[in-house]
Amino acid sequence: MADIYQAIKVSEHVYWVGAIDWAIRDFHGYATPHGSTYNAYLVMADKITLIDTVKTPFMDEMLARIASVVDPSKIDYIVSNHSEQDHSGCLLQVASLVRPEKIFASVMGVKTLGEILHENHSIQPVKDGEVLSLGNMDLKFMETRMIHWPDSMFSYLEKDGLLFSQDAFGMHLATFERFDDELAADMLEYEAATYYANIVLPFSGSVLKTLEKVAATGWAIKIIAPDHGPVWRKDLSFIINLYKKWALQKPAGKAVVVYATMWHSTEMMAKAIAESLAQEGIRVRLLNVDDAHRSEVLYEILEAGALIAGSPTLNNHMMPQMADVMTYMKGLKPANLVGAVFGSFGWSGESLKDLEAMLQAMKVEIVADTVSVRHVPGADVLQKCHELGKTVAVELKKRLS
Repeated sequence: MADIYQAIKVSEHVYWVGAIDWAIRDFHGYATPHGSTYNAYLVMADKITLIDTVKTPFMDEMLARIASVVDPSKIDYIVSNHSEQDHSGCLLQVASLVRPEKIFASVMGVKTLGEILHENHSIQPVKDGEVLSLGNMDLKFMETRMIHWPDSMFSYLEKDGLLFSQDAFGMHLATFERFDDELAADMLEYEAATYYANIVLPFSGSVLKTLEKVAATGWAIKIIAPDHGPVWRKDLSFIINLYKKWALQKPAGKAVVVYATMWHSTEMMAKAIAESLAQEGIRVRLLNVDDAHRSEVLYEILEAGALIAGSPTLNNHMMPQMADVMTYMKGLKPANLVGAVFGSFGWSGESLKDLEAMLQAMKVEIVADTVSVRHVPGADVLQKCHELGKTVAVELKKRLS
């Protein structure tokens, strides 16, 4: 296996020894059409250290990559930056095989690993600001709680100017290319944005605090090594500035019209609203939830200023596929949006109240009167939809000025 799987050198003392998952297509509700990687890193210090592990089925691949550099039994320390099972799944099996002197995690990481692994294995907690000597170099720890779990932490190898950033700055992208400068910038931005919108978005306040905290350390970071996706080495400001922008969630001149439809009545309304927004100079994304996955909707919302939602009524509620998207969106907490609601119905029209309640729960400011129609919209209702779009556009422009 060691002849098949090879480690990739990341810096003078660090190797990537992770695994590529070409097949994964869903990551707890987030579509991953381009697969993912589970990144683990080997620090070749006096005390050889493994930073994170991989998802359980990929353990042999990781061990083979390690073996291409050093006998895995030579590993002295293991550091768990993040306890989620795509990074800790094989931790105990690896520990049983290599028998490291010590395993380290954050204080919350020790607790979380105990709850996940249910094994009486000694894991030593490290605190925020603590320094671990690896003999000829040091590893510095920083708690990064709620990016995106309470246990999360960064580890910084000062000798190489390398920040192990756990899930921060990552993306779900399976490639043989290991570095940002080997991939197209538009691909990197799209995948990083999709990841942020579907994983990191509700923790944007913590992101801003962590970026300030890292800047205050004065660390001379040359490389950022996340737990998913490529290693950043070309232009760190590219991904850092994107995270700042996304975390601030400032409204943009873009509207997302998302809807479900049954007999195309709600779709007709959606198109009239989108047409009006576009005529007012607003960029528009029109998304039918029968075609657009929930994670695509969140990607589009990430850099938007308006959310307009529509659904027919089915069994006294909004359509189930619309409820799926709205519930998912509510949990990810997009902020600073204006919005409106529209829809059609045959009998009672409860979907409209459902959508209004959902937008209010998300703190979306409803700035236009709801437009509804029984059965099929005529010219008068489509004109109201056009006016709804214009009203939203005017209100959005006020917030951008």
